[in-house]
Amino acid sequence: MKIFLTGASGLVGSAFAGVAARRGHKVVGVVGGFEGKIEGVAKKIALDLADEAATSGAVLEAFPDAIVNAAAVSTPEACEADPARSQVMNVALPAALGRLAHHLSARLVHLSSEQVFDGARRTPYSAGDPTSPINLYGRQKVESERAVHAAAGEFAVTLRAPLLMGNSAGGKRSLHERLLGDWAAGKTAKLYTDEFRQPCTAENLAEAMVELCERRDVTGVWHWAGAELISRHALGRRLRDHFKLTEAQAPMMAVTRSETPAAAQRRQACLALDVAPLAGKLKTRPQTIAEQLGELTVPAPVRAWYFSQT
Repeated sequence: MKIFLTGASGLVGSAFAGVAARRGHKVVGVVGGFEGKIEGVAKKIALDLADEAATSGAVLEAFPDAIVNAAAVSTPEACEADPARSQVMNVALPAALGRLAHHLSARLVHLSSEQVFDGARRTPYSAGDPTSPINLYGRQKVESERAVHAAAGEFAVTLRAPLLMGNSAGGKRSLHERLLGDWAAGKTAKLYTDEFRQPCTAENLAEAMVELCERRDVTGVWHWAGAELISRHALGRRLRDHFKLTEAQAPMMAVTRSETPAAAQRRQACLALDVAPLAGKLKTRPQTIAEQLGELTVPAPVRAWYFSQT
C-alpha cells in the first residue's frame, strides 16, 4: 500500500513511517523544514501544507491508497498564539485531505485529540459522547472531525489520541523529552497532582493507525490511549525514576488546579478514554505505563547533560 503521510517529521508521523515500512507499505512523507532522515519514509516531500493547491498537487501526483493526517498545530498555547495558522492546519487541511480521499477513493486516517472533551468527569469518555472543548485547540479538532467525515464519508476514520510519550526525530516533542530538557536547563518541573491523563507512546498509536489504514471496514470516530490513568505528577516521578535521576538532578514541584485557577480554566482535569471498542477490533494492544517507559531513550539534545549526571 502507498500511504501519503502529513507531519512525517513529528512525533507521531515519524513513528508511523517506521511502523508502516516494517509492515511492507511505501510511505510518501511530507515535512516542513526538517532536513534529517526519517526511517521508513521512501520519498520525502518538503511542502507548506497551508498551501492547499500545492498539497492537492502532491497528493494527486502520489495517487496513494491511503492518506494519514498527522500534521497539526498541536498545543493549545500555539493555537492561541496564531489562531489563523492553526485554523488552516487543524481544520482547512484535514477538510482538503477529506475531499482528496473521496476523489481518489483512498483511505483517510485523521488524527484528533482527547481535548475535544472538557475533562470534568472521572469516568472514561466514549467516542459517542458529546464533545465539549474548553480551548481553541479542542474546538478546532471538533471542527476538523466534522469536516473530514462530511468530505470523505465512508473512506474516513478519526482516531482521538491522548497525551503522548515516545522518541521524536528531533528529541524535543514528547513528554519525557520536554521534561529532560527542562531539567538539563536547571528548571523545576511544575506538575499537577490532580490532573489525570491516559498516555500512550507514539509507536503504539502508530501501530493502531497502520492497522486502520489496512482496515477499511472500520470507519467513524474512535479512541486510542494507554491502559492506565495517571496524574501528571505521578507520571513525572515514574519518568524520573526510569532515567535514574535524583530529586536534586530533576526537581519537581507538586501543584494543584486550585493553586493555578487561570491555567486550570484552559486545562482539563481528567481525560480518561474508553479504548475497549477499538481494542476489540485491532491486534495492537493498549500499553501499561511500564511498557511505555521501556521504549524511552535519552534524547540527543540532552545526552551530554544526562551522561554527566549518571
